[in-house]
Amino acid sequence: MYENVIQNLKKNNINVIFAKNKEKVSSIVEGLLFPGATISSGGSVSLSECGVLDLIKSGKYNYIDRNSKGAGKTSNIFKEILDCDFYFCSSNALTENGELINVDGFCNRISAISFGPKKVVMIVGKNKIVKDAEQGFLRVKRIAAPLNTVRLCLDTPCSKLGHCISLEKSDTPGITEGCASKNRICRNYLISGMQNDSGRITVILVDDCLGY
Repeated sequence: MYENVIQNLKKNNINVIFAKNKEKVSSIVEGLLFPGATISSGGSVSLSECGVLDLIKSGKYNYIDRNSKGAGKTSNIFKEILDCDFYFCSSNALTENGELINVDGFCNRISAISFGPKKVVMIVGKNKIVKDAEQGFLRVKRIAAPLNTVRLCLDTPCSKLGHCISLEKSDTPGITEGCASKNRICRNYLISGMQNDSGRITVILVDDCLGY
Protein backbone atom coordinates (compact mmCIF):
# COMPACT_ATOMS: atom_id res chain seq x y z
CA MET A 1 0.00 0.00 0.00
CA TYR A 2 2.74 2.45 0.98
CA GLU A 3 5.66 1.46 -1.25
CA ASN A 4 4.55 3.46 -4.29
CA VAL A 5 3.72 6.56 -2.23
CA ILE A 6 7.08 6.42 -0.43
CA GLN A 7 9.03 5.99 -3.69
CA ASN A 8 7.23 8.93 -5.29
CA LEU A 9 7.79 11.20 -2.31
CA LYS A 10 11.50 10.42 -2.53
CA LYS A 11 11.45 11.17 -6.27
CA ASN A 12 10.05 14.56 -5.34
CA ASN A 13 13.03 15.21 -3.01
CA ILE A 14 10.85 14.75 0.07
CA ASN A 15 12.22 12.67 2.95
CA VAL A 16 9.98 9.89 4.23
CA ILE A 17 9.97 8.06 7.56
CA PHE A 18 7.45 5.27 8.06
CA ALA A 19 5.86 4.84 11.50
CA LYS A 20 4.05 1.58 12.31
CA ASN A 21 1.60 3.39 14.57
CA LYS A 22 0.96 6.79 16.13
CA GLU A 23 2.72 5.78 19.36
CA LYS A 24 6.03 5.61 17.45
CA VAL A 25 5.82 9.14 16.06
CA SER A 26 6.92 11.15 19.10
CA SER A 27 10.22 9.27 19.46
CA ILE A 28 10.88 9.61 15.72
CA VAL A 29 10.34 13.36 15.95
CA GLU A 30 12.57 13.65 19.01
CA GLY A 31 15.38 12.08 16.99
CA LEU A 32 15.08 14.81 14.37
CA LEU A 33 15.39 17.71 16.81
CA PHE A 34 18.18 19.30 18.82
CA PRO A 35 17.95 21.00 22.25
CA GLY A 36 16.96 24.64 22.01
CA ALA A 37 15.73 24.38 18.43
CA THR A 38 13.25 27.06 17.42
CA ILE A 39 10.01 25.30 16.54
CA SER A 40 6.48 26.21 15.54
CA SER A 41 3.45 24.42 14.18
CA GLY A 42 0.22 24.83 12.29
CA GLY A 43 -3.15 23.95 13.71
CA SER A 44 -3.29 20.15 13.53
CA VAL A 45 -5.34 17.42 15.16
CA SER A 46 -2.76 14.89 13.93
CA LEU A 47 0.03 16.51 15.97
CA SER A 48 -2.08 16.27 19.12
CA GLU A 49 -3.20 12.69 18.50
CA CYS A 50 0.36 11.33 18.25
CA GLY A 51 1.89 13.35 21.10
CA VAL A 52 4.05 15.60 18.94
CA LEU A 53 2.44 18.82 20.13
CA ASP A 54 3.17 17.91 23.75
CA LEU A 55 6.78 17.11 22.85
CA ILE A 56 7.57 20.32 20.99
CA LYS A 57 5.90 22.40 23.73
CA SER A 58 7.66 20.50 26.54
CA GLY A 59 10.23 23.20 27.29
CA LYS A 60 13.15 21.39 25.66
CA TYR A 61 12.79 23.63 22.65
CA ASN A 62 12.06 27.26 21.86
CA TYR A 63 8.42 26.93 20.80
CA ILE A 64 6.81 29.86 19.00
CA ASP A 65 3.09 29.67 19.74
CA ARG A 66 0.92 31.17 17.02
CA ASN A 67 -1.97 31.16 19.50
CA SER A 68 -0.13 33.10 22.19
CA LYS A 69 -1.84 36.10 23.75
CA GLY A 70 -1.80 39.08 21.43
CA ALA A 71 -0.82 37.04 18.37
CA GLY A 72 -3.40 38.46 15.97
CA LYS A 73 -3.41 38.03 12.22
CA THR A 74 -1.12 41.03 11.78
CA SER A 75 1.31 39.98 14.49
CA ASN A 76 5.04 39.74 13.79
CA ILE A 77 4.89 36.26 15.31
CA PHE A 78 4.02 34.84 11.90
CA LYS A 79 7.17 36.38 10.43
CA GLU A 80 9.17 34.84 13.28
CA ILE A 81 7.66 31.45 12.50
CA LEU A 82 8.95 31.65 8.92
CA ASP A 83 12.48 31.87 10.33
CA CYS A 84 12.26 28.87 12.69
CA ASP A 85 14.40 25.72 12.58
CA PHE A 86 11.48 23.30 12.38
CA TYR A 87 7.86 23.75 11.37
CA PHE A 88 5.38 20.97 12.16
CA CYS A 89 2.02 20.36 10.52
CA SER A 90 0.00 17.69 8.77
CA SER A 91 -1.27 17.61 5.20
CA ASN A 92 -4.85 17.68 3.97
CA ALA A 93 -4.00 14.93 1.51
CA LEU A 94 -1.10 12.93 0.09
CA THR A 95 -1.37 11.60 -3.45
CA GLU A 96 -0.05 8.29 -4.73
CA ASN A 97 2.23 10.41 -6.94
CA GLY A 98 3.95 11.84 -3.87
CA GLU A 99 2.25 15.24 -3.94
CA LEU A 100 1.17 17.07 -0.78
CA ILE A 101 -2.22 18.80 -1.05
CA ASN A 102 -3.06 21.65 1.32
CA VAL A 103 -5.77 24.29 1.51
CA ASP A 104 -5.74 27.22 3.95
CA GLY A 105 -7.79 30.20 4.98
CA PHE A 106 -5.29 32.49 6.72
CA CYS A 107 -2.48 30.73 4.83
CA ASN A 108 0.28 30.85 7.44
CA ARG A 109 0.62 27.06 7.11
CA ILE A 110 0.96 26.84 3.34
CA SER A 111 3.35 29.79 3.46
CA ALA A 112 5.61 27.90 5.87
CA ILE A 113 5.37 24.69 3.86
CA SER A 114 6.54 26.40 0.69
CA PHE A 115 9.07 28.90 2.07
CA GLY A 116 10.82 29.99 5.25
CA PRO A 117 11.46 27.42 7.99
CA LYS A 118 14.69 25.47 7.58
CA LYS A 119 12.88 22.14 7.97
CA VAL A 120 9.22 21.19 7.60
CA VAL A 121 8.00 17.98 9.26
CA MET A 122 4.58 16.72 8.24
CA ILE A 123 2.77 13.99 10.19
CA VAL A 124 0.46 12.21 7.76
CA GLY A 125 -1.91 9.37 8.61
CA LYS A 126 -2.89 6.67 6.12
CA ASN A 127 -6.38 8.16 5.87
CA LYS A 128 -4.91 11.14 3.98
CA ILE A 129 -3.68 9.06 1.00
CA VAL A 130 -5.63 9.69 -2.22
CA LYS A 131 -5.21 8.74 -5.87
CA ASP A 132 -4.39 12.16 -7.28
CA ALA A 133 -4.58 15.92 -6.72
CA GLU A 134 -8.21 16.12 -7.86
CA GLN A 135 -9.17 13.54 -5.23
CA GLY A 136 -7.07 15.44 -2.70
CA PHE A 137 -9.01 18.65 -3.18
CA LEU A 138 -12.28 16.71 -3.09
CA ARG A 139 -11.15 15.22 0.20
CA VAL A 140 -10.82 18.75 1.58
CA LYS A 141 -14.37 19.57 0.46
CA ARG A 142 -15.85 16.33 1.79
CA ILE A 143 -13.87 15.74 4.98
CA ALA A 144 -11.13 18.13 6.08
CA ALA A 145 -12.84 21.51 5.74
CA PRO A 146 -16.23 20.55 7.21
CA LEU A 147 -14.68 18.82 10.24
CA ASN A 148 -12.22 21.65 10.84
CA THR A 149 -14.94 24.30 10.72
CA VAL A 150 -16.84 22.32 13.36
CA ARG A 151 -13.66 21.99 15.46
CA LEU A 152 -13.04 25.72 15.20
CA CYS A 153 -16.72 26.58 15.84
CA LEU A 154 -17.00 28.48 12.57
CA ASP A 155 -20.38 29.28 11.06
CA THR A 156 -20.02 28.09 7.46
CA PRO A 157 -22.27 26.16 5.08
CA CYS A 158 -19.97 23.12 5.27
CA SER A 159 -20.16 23.03 9.07
CA LYS A 160 -23.93 22.53 8.70
CA LEU A 161 -24.06 20.39 5.56
CA GLY A 162 -21.08 18.17 6.39
CA HIS A 163 -19.56 18.91 2.99
CA CYS A 164 -18.69 21.88 0.77
CA ILE A 165 -21.70 23.67 -0.67
CA SER A 166 -20.14 23.31 -4.14
CA LEU A 167 -20.90 19.58 -3.97
CA GLU A 168 -24.62 20.40 -3.97
CA LYS A 169 -24.29 21.32 -7.66
CA SER A 170 -21.67 18.85 -8.88
CA ASP A 171 -19.76 15.77 -7.76
CA THR A 172 -16.62 17.29 -9.27
CA PRO A 173 -16.72 21.05 -8.65
CA GLY A 174 -13.83 23.35 -9.49
CA ILE A 175 -11.02 23.43 -6.95
CA THR A 176 -11.79 26.94 -5.71
CA GLU A 177 -15.59 26.71 -5.88
CA GLY A 178 -17.34 27.09 -2.55
CA CYS A 179 -19.15 29.49 -0.27
CA ALA A 180 -18.78 33.24 0.20
CA SER A 181 -18.80 33.04 3.99
CA LYS A 182 -16.49 35.42 5.86
CA ASN A 183 -15.51 32.34 7.92
CA ARG A 184 -14.49 30.28 4.89
CA ILE A 185 -11.25 28.37 5.55
CA CYS A 186 -10.61 27.36 1.91
CA ARG A 187 -8.98 30.37 0.27
CA ASN A 188 -5.58 29.39 -1.09
CA TYR A 189 -4.50 26.07 -2.55
CA LEU A 190 -1.05 24.46 -2.56
CA ILE A 191 0.29 21.40 -4.37
CA SER A 192 3.81 20.49 -3.24
CA GLY A 193 5.53 18.37 -5.87
CA MET A 194 9.21 18.22 -6.81
CA GLN A 195 11.20 20.17 -4.22
CA ASN A 196 14.23 22.29 -5.05
CA ASP A 197 15.72 21.90 -1.56
CA SER A 198 16.19 18.16 -1.21
CA GLY A 199 15.25 16.96 2.26
CA ARG A 200 13.80 20.24 3.53
CA ILE A 201 10.41 18.54 3.89
CA THR A 202 10.11 15.29 5.83
CA VAL A 203 6.89 13.30 5.80
CA ILE A 204 6.34 10.91 8.69
CA LEU A 205 3.85 8.49 7.16
CA VAL A 206 1.87 6.75 9.87
CA ASP A 207 0.06 3.41 9.56
CA ASP A 208 -2.85 4.84 11.56
CA CYS A 209 -5.71 7.19 10.85
CA LEU A 210 -4.84 10.66 12.12
CA GLY A 211 -6.73 13.94 12.04
CA TYR A 212 -9.08 15.09 9.33
